[in-house]
Amino acid sequence: MLKGGMGNLMKQARQMQDKMAKLQEEMASRTVEATAGGGMVTAKANGAGDIVSIKIEPQVVDPEDVEMLEDLVRAACNEAVRKGRDLMAEEMKKLTGGMNIPGLF
Repeated sequence: MLKGGMGNLMKQARQMQDKMAKLQEEMASRTVEATAGGGMVTAKANGAGDIVSIKIEPQVVDPEDVEMLEDLVRAACNEAVRKGRDLMAEEMKKLTGGMNIPGLF
């Protein structure tokens, strides 16, 4: 009986692994967006946490204040990545039935 139980457990673990791989693939195609500076800088990230695009409004580009632009880009990117991670964590919770499994997200 124990052996059958172990086999079933291994089967469930493989199914969960397959579902997680599919979810990670799906998350790489979903995007989130964040802005900084009142919409002057927009960053998009995917659910895998990668920045996929950055848009900078021309009026925010000031050669005399490059640091401000750098700060806006960094802020927008950080927020977009955070949103992407949150999206992934939310989807993982659905997959694991709300269980918090260390190391997954």
